[in-house]
Amino acid sequence: MRGPPRWHHHHLPTHPHIGRAPPMPHPPLAAAAVILRRRLLLSSPLASSSRARRIFSRAMDSSTTAAAAQHAGGAAAGEYEEVLGRLSSLITQKVRADTGNRGNQWDLMGRYLQILELEEPIARMKVIHVAGTKGKGSTCTFTESILRSCGFRTGLFTSPHLMDVRERFRLDGVDISEEKFLKYFWCCWNKLKEKTDDDIPMPAYFRFMALLAFKIFSAEQVDVALLEVGLGGKFDATNVVKSPVVCGISSLGYDHMEILGNTLGEIAGEKAGIFKKGVPAYTAPQPEEAMVALKRRASELGISLQVVDPLKPHQLKDQHLGLQGEHQYENAGLAVALASTWLEKQGHVDRMPLNHTDPLPDQFIRGLSSASLQGRAQIVPDSQVNSEEKDRDSSLVFYLDGAHSPESMEICARWFSHATKEQSQTCSKSRKILLFNCMSVRDPMRLLPHLVDTATQNGVHFDLALFVPNQSQHNKLGSKASAPAGPEQIDLSWQLSLQAVWEKLLHDDNKGSNSTDSGETSLVFESLPLAIEWLRKNAIEDPSTSYQVLVTGSLHLIGDVLRLLKK
Repeated sequence: MRGPPRWHHHHLPTHPHIGRAPPMPHPPLAAAAVILRRRLLLSSPLASSSRARRIFSRAMDSSTTAAAAQHAGGAAAGEYEEVLGRLSSLITQKVRADTGNRGNQWDLMGRYLQILELEEPIARMKVIHVAGTKGKGSTCTFTESILRSCGFRTGLFTSPHLMDVRERFRLDGVDISEEKFLKYFWCCWNKLKEKTDDDIPMPAYFRFMALLAFKIFSAEQVDVALLEVGLGGKFDATNVVKSPVVCGISSLGYDHMEILGNTLGEIAGEKAGIFKKGVPAYTAPQPEEAMVALKRRASELGISLQVVDPLKPHQLKDQHLGLQGEHQYENAGLAVALASTWLEKQGHVDRMPLNHTDPLPDQFIRGLSSASLQGRAQIVPDSQVNSEEKDRDSSLVFYLDGAHSPESMEICARWFSHATKEQSQTCSKSRKILLFNCMSVRDPMRLLPHLVDTATQNGVHFDLALFVPNQSQHNKLGSKASAPAGPEQIDLSWQLSLQAVWEKLLHDDNKGSNSTDSGETSLVFESLPLAIEWLRKNAIEDPSTSYQVLVTGSLHLIGDVLRLLKK
């Protein structure tokens, strides 16, 4: 496999924190982009391959068509872009750990509810509230799907979105329409703009999103509103709900430690902030330290906290869960408890499971097996490379999972190992490639070792790791626009740091082994599209090999990859 120009290789670090200076001058990144594009598009034999030319031509055609469609959309497309720009203006530049994001400022949520006249509607709403470190989005998705299968009108608020901001607001399992989104956005925006000032500023981005969700679900008269906590619990914008029907805590672990605390007990204490007096609460099995903190808070409020066991496969009557991965049985078990309690509290005892061990009612099974959530254990064959390969297996497949905590890295590695083994049984040769980025608030020394060690324990070794910046850093929030086409100076110091961590991991793992493999083990690309093009080029040139690419470390990266693959 050929790589990009020499100065991006792991043995030529350029970042001051990585170590040695490069033995040759570091060419400007803009020039690197031009050289790399030229190599990708013109290098032999690809340039002379008629099939390759068709693929790259098709990619250019699709971007032209998309531009034409956007132009044809006229005013609607322009209005949507304007709304995304206004939402982007609410994203605070403060560090998230800044105390200004909590405490006294959180009290402003009450004022925002008054301005939008949402206090009464929220009090009437039949809410299921879910916090957690990992699995809370999956738990909400399962619960929503169960209750929708039981015949109820559902509203689901989750975060973050992957490709379009409307993914955060689902009505009856479908992203809110652009028309409705625009209507409710302007209703909230105009009222808040009119009544806010220096003393009461416009709400920060996520708070506005939560307020918008309350507006949408109340106006659409949903039977049940499922709210996924954005961050923590106690000071989260969704925690203005005073009397949910039931609360849930999915699996807890170390994440957002700069805000929530350095111990599992502190983190659990923040999550338990969603518990309310008189409201039943459920939790997935937790580490002891976390469980103690959850039980302490439940005891202070005088409520029962029940620990829910993972769902057993036989309870699904030979059906599979709609979300892949063994860990989803834990989320599904919590979802069944939440949905059952909601049904009981609303007087629908006839639709509840009889007990915790027998097979579930058909509508529960239907809901669990049809649940879907993008970017979690999602497998996407690349249509550009595979479309003309009807006579054999896919040669380029992306395995997408938004894991970004140490624990979820392990779960992700186990899933990838299992999923690729299934595919490898049908193809003789495969290459395992990691496509990775994480936010700079994360510690790669806590993430990458968990990924590598768990993959190794499950018999998977990565042939290559690719490190890229997120493309979405160029875009307005959720914009359909792409990153700038022209080369520009991009700071790759973080990606080079990630690469250095990776190389040290491999070096330490190979100590004491007889491995003499001096081949390339990692590359840094200055943009995600260039990395995707490079993968496609290699897959086309090597049709006898299946390229299995694990994309993980950041939900933003997952969204960027999905957006590129679906063009």
